This record gives sequence, C-alpha cells and structure tokens, in this order.
Amino acid sequence: MPHPDDYLQHPYLNEQIRQEDYIAGLGKGLSLLEAFGVDRQRLNVTQVAERTGISRTAARRYLKTLKYLGYLETDEHYYWLTHRVLRFSSSYLSSAHLPKITQSFLNLLCAQTTLTFSIVVLDENEVVPIARSYLPQQDNLRVSPFGMHLGHRLPAHATSTGKVLLAALSQEQQKLWIQKHGLKRLTAFTETNETAFLERLQHIASSDYCLSKEEHELGVIAIAVPVLNAQGQAIAALNCMSQTNRVQEDYLIQHVLPLLHNTANELRSIV
Repeated sequence: MPHPDDYLQHPYLNEQIRQEDYIAGLGKGLSLLEAFGVDRQRLNVTQVAERTGISRTAARRYLKTLKYLGYLETDEHYYWLTHRVLRFSSSYLSSAHLPKITQSFLNLLCAQTTLTFSIVVLDENEVVPIARSYLPQQDNLRVSPFGMHLGHRLPAHATSTGKVLLAALSQEQQKLWIQKHGLKRLTAFTETNETAFLERLQHIASSDYCLSKEEHELGVIAIAVPVLNAQGQAIAALNCMSQTNRVQEDYLIQHVLPLLHNTANELRSIV
C-alpha cells in the first residue's frame, strides 16, 4: 500500500502525484516560463534563478533550451517570451468546455444591456477572463478598455470576480491565501487591511455577489456572481464591467444583478 510520503501535494491546487510519476525537469521548465509576467517581461539568468528558486547554471540551461525550442528570444543578456507560447492559450480557448458553452449567454446579456460581460477563473493570486461578450456590431470594442481581453491576468483581491471566488474558499484557505499573496494597494480604494478584507469576503459569501468600484483601476466599476457546478463548487465567476461615468451602483444591483444570478443558475445545470 502506498505511503503518504510517496506522493507530492501541489501547494495551490487540490492535486497529488506519485513521486515516481513526477518529472521535475518539466515542472522547472514550466515554472521558468511562468516567471515572465506583465511586471517583468524581460529577465536575465540571475533574475530567472531568483524567481524560480533554481541555480543560475540550471536556469541558463533551461533558458537556452526554451530559446532553441522557440518559446524564448534573447539579445544574449535578457530573455523574453515569443508568440509560440500562445499555442497553449489558443488550444485551451478553442477546446475547453466552459468558454464554449458560456459564449451565447454572455452575448445575450450584452444584447440586453449593451454592457460588457465575462467569465473569469481564479489562478492562484490572479483572475483570468476565458470568455467575453461579443456582438458583431461591437467590432470596435473587441479590445476591452477595462483590460478584460481573454487571457489577461488581474489581481484577484482587487476585482469583483476575484473576491467572489475567494469568498467561496474556507476561512482558513482565505487566510493562507492572504499570507502568501498579500493585499497590494493598487488605487486609493483597494482594501489592504486583512481583517476588513476577510469580513468583506464573508459578506460576499452571504450575499452571493460582489460589487467592486475603482479598486483595481480608477473609473471602472464591476459586479460579479459565482458560477457553480452541479456539486455546488464555484468554478468561475460571471461579471459585468463598465465605467463609473456610464453606470451607477444602483443600476448594477437592481437591473444587472438579477440577470447575472439567472444566468449563473442556468449555467449550473450544464457546466
């Protein structure tokens, strides 16, 4: 019978793998790709080693290998990602179940309100839009002015979708999440006090929605509800985002929130 020590537990995901099945080199290579982000798009060997926790010698070999495979480019000092990494995201968006089945729902919400709607998932300390409303007459709006284009990553603690999904975690998980990722101030309205943030998550969990105004970006307001599966687990968030000079809080709560809840309830039976 396998001993618990024979397994590796993922630090963030609810996943386990047998030690003998884990390919450490592959894990390190993927962690190296993830080291590149919007905060630092070009990295040298030393910076990569610091971000991934591997030695400079190993980091150099991984970087050269990924450059050889076409995933990185370099000027012989700094490295940066190439368009080849988009193969993964495009394959996901074209094959994943959730983006496909939610697109028509998002388009209908957009047609009913002329506002922008998205399906967003939580990935550690960030939220990622995987589906977004689109109508043919909105060709000039395909790139969202709110940073909600597909695959863009936003800080979970300062967004309506992030707080909705964090509110679905246990209080112990929420505390561990804050200890690991912190509550960075992004605007004057970002909640950075741990006690107040946890209290807000409790309120969100009981009210089943989150309204966020200018916490991540000034001039932006959003409202979100959780999307549950048949087992009652929050697998995504459904949100509506707009500009503060276009819609008021009362309108979002009184008119948009019921639409979000109705749509989330419909999705529950098919996701």
